[in-house]
Amino acid sequence: MQDENACDPSSVAESNARDRHGLVLVSTPIGNLGDVTFRALEALRTADLILCEDTRVTAKLLQANAIGARCEPLHEHNEDQRIPGLLARLKQGARIALVSDAGTPLVSDPGFRLVRAAIAEGIEVTGVPGANAAVLALILSGLPPHPFLFLGFAPTRGAARVTHFKGLRAAEQVGLAATMIWYEAPHRVGEMLADLAEVFGAREAAVARELTKRFEEVRRGDLVELAEYYGGHQARGEIVVVVAPGAAEAVGAAEIDRMLGVALATMSVKDAAAAVASVTGVGRKIVYARALEMKG
Repeated sequence: MQDENACDPSSVAESNARDRHGLVLVSTPIGNLGDVTFRALEALRTADLILCEDTRVTAKLLQANAIGARCEPLHEHNEDQRIPGLLARLKQGARIALVSDAGTPLVSDPGFRLVRAAIAEGIEVTGVPGANAAVLALILSGLPPHPFLFLGFAPTRGAARVTHFKGLRAAEQVGLAATMIWYEAPHRVGEMLADLAEVFGAREAAVARELTKRFEEVRRGDLVELAEYYGGHQARGEIVVVVAPGAAEAVGAAEIDRMLGVALATMSVKDAAAAVASVTGVGRKIVYARALEMKG
């Protein structure tokens, strides 16, 4: 039976009143301020303190909704130093809300260390779900929605970025099959796509930018086409890159031998065969027989 209060804004204050203390992770809009939820606004209104990446960004959301709660910065450069004082306030009964500049906190944003510290101290940590650019880009891409692998930002330097992509390609060759998602800065997206095309070939992909904003765009194609386009067109705004999973590949005998050689160095024949069979999809009896040959 559906909860009769599930869509009733009047139930929001009551639900937040039950969680008056502790750390609450509040998702905020990724562009369009109209996407903020009733619960998010109530959590911000009732907070004793709001922690944000950039107080100037969060101020726009608060001003648009007549919220006057105190804001303080929490970002990658001051998080460690701020944690002891914040934990002390939480233990004294404060309710602290944590937001990022846009979307769901902690997802490629600060706050993870604070959350870990709060959990370790037995402090209640709750969350208000909401917008997330990676998931929105995924469902708009037209690519397989699950499983998916969110990878944050790719390395900024070319050599490290190619190494990162080659590691994922190697993982695909031994069983990984997932749609992959990255965030990227607009001035690097052309180079990133070129590197993706070099490693993954003409794989289906999509580039989503300015999601929920006036100039929202989702450009779909293969990696070669997208790399060529963004190589000649300067991208603007927030970027999400989505790449389809690779086709299933047959694993050759040489690769099975290589994997068994590594596994047999630390495992029994039975365990090594089971491990290699699980990641290659090759029949366990076949792998086991080959492992016995190699061991003998």
